[in-house]
Amino acid sequence: MVNVEGVTVTTVGSQVEADIIVGLLRSGGLRAIAIADDAGGQDPALQLEGVRVMVNPEDEADARALLADTQ
Repeated sequence: MVNVEGVTVTTVGSQVEADIIVGLLRSGGLRAIAIADDAGGQDPALQLEGVRVMVNPEDEADARALLADTQ
């Protein structure tokens, strides 16, 4: 389990997309996690507000730079 205390660096429309971004951030040496309000994955339709990708505050600048490089 990854311990992340909270800064949202992006919000995306699906868990799959969030997992890809988390993998990208982790491959860059950052700690990241995807958070969704979907009843623990039991009801993906509840992801109305998207899936948040979060990093630790000290990793925010690096995470945003890495994400900007991929666009």
